[in-house]
Amino acid sequence: MSEPARSRRTGPAAAAGEASAEALERLGSRIRAIPDFPSAGVSFKDLTPLMADADGLRLAVEQLAALTREPQPDFVVAAEARGFLLGPALALALGAGFVLARKPGKLPYETVSASYELEYGTNTLEVHSDALGPGARVLVHDDLLATGGTARALCELVESLGGEVVGCGFLIELAYLNGREQLAGREVRSLLSYDC
Repeated sequence: MSEPARSRRTGPAAAAGEASAEALERLGSRIRAIPDFPSAGVSFKDLTPLMADADGLRLAVEQLAALTREPQPDFVVAAEARGFLLGPALALALGAGFVLARKPGKLPYETVSASYELEYGTNTLEVHSDALGPGARVLVHDDLLATGGTARALCELVESLGGEVVGCGFLIELAYLNGREQLAGREVRSLLSYDC
């Protein structure tokens, strides 16, 4: 049903909250690979089976929290829409606040923005200008790390408001797209990593 996935364990915090092989297998078995979507040659990782399974959803949040708890973030910041799938639940599990990064024109108050490259084009994200204060410890989260553009834009938004990015946490990493290169110098942790 899905491609083989392996855990990505990096840094001391990942070792402290390391996911068991059984937990990773359970998570991986609930992620469906859709070939050639949204374009030829792309293997889309479909999280809808995982999200529909209460045990799988709980396990994903628990394992992400264990993986990212050590930096002790004050906030989790994630981008719409897929970052909103697990981001608020992760923030709750970490005892942190949640900051929404949205597409232009979606937030009602004064915003700051960052533009970035996607696998399929370009986009812009915005956060409220008062979402984070100087020195806020922030975990950047998304469901998936691909080319790294979205996560890098989130890091730039956090830093433009004086926050400190203490880590970047992902459920899935598409390692063959080298997204970590966009986040060089930052602590990057992912539960499942795909090589193809």
